[in-house]
Amino acid sequence: MFAPGAGRWLGPVAALLAALVGAVVLDAPLRLAFLGGSLVAAGAVVFLAVFFRDPDRPPGEGIVSAADGRVRAVHREGPRWRISVFMNVTNVHVNRAPVAGRVEATEVAGAGFRAAFRPEADHNVRRHYHFATALGPVEVVQITGVVARRLVPFVGEGSVLRKGDRLGMIVLGSRVDVLLPADRVAPVVHVGDRVAAGTSPIARELP
Repeated sequence: MFAPGAGRWLGPVAALLAALVGAVVLDAPLRLAFLGGSLVAAGAVVFLAVFFRDPDRPPGEGIVSAADGRVRAVHREGPRWRISVFMNVTNVHVNRAPVAGRVEATEVAGAGFRAAFRPEADHNVRRHYHFATALGPVEVVQITGVVARRLVPFVGEGSVLRKGDRLGMIVLGSRVDVLLPADRVAPVVHVGDRVAAGTSPIARELP
């Protein structure tokens, strides 16, 4: 299964690959050049297919990660915990709802495209999803990076999501933060842990 919108990337490259392979099979002039182009195009198709993969996943226990990748930060900011996950190009890039809730608002903010793993990336171009949940307000933030500059939303204001439902993706990597009410939850992950969107618990509800 591929992420929504994958066809606009995969389609043209696959068509180019088919044309190049056809030229090689038909023994067209410049056959060696077409063969080399076919190998490059085949590599691009494989890369895009891997990048845009979107496997079905049953939701995990507790509050789950919104992104695949490695936990880069777990820290308290006043009344909220911020749990930040950095994605590289090999991760699944579809982001998911960490809990069930209603999208109260979305907004795009920030400026610039600094390296997503650096602290100053907090000010990069980013998309905020504000959820109303049984735990109280929960926020998911997609943050761009140096290369990853395209934020693709799948949902909008008023959308009602179950835990683990797809909410958007970031093209070519970067970072996703989840902000949770500190009086209602406790983190269960540490910096360096690997997590999977929709399945890996990142926090538990307090009794």
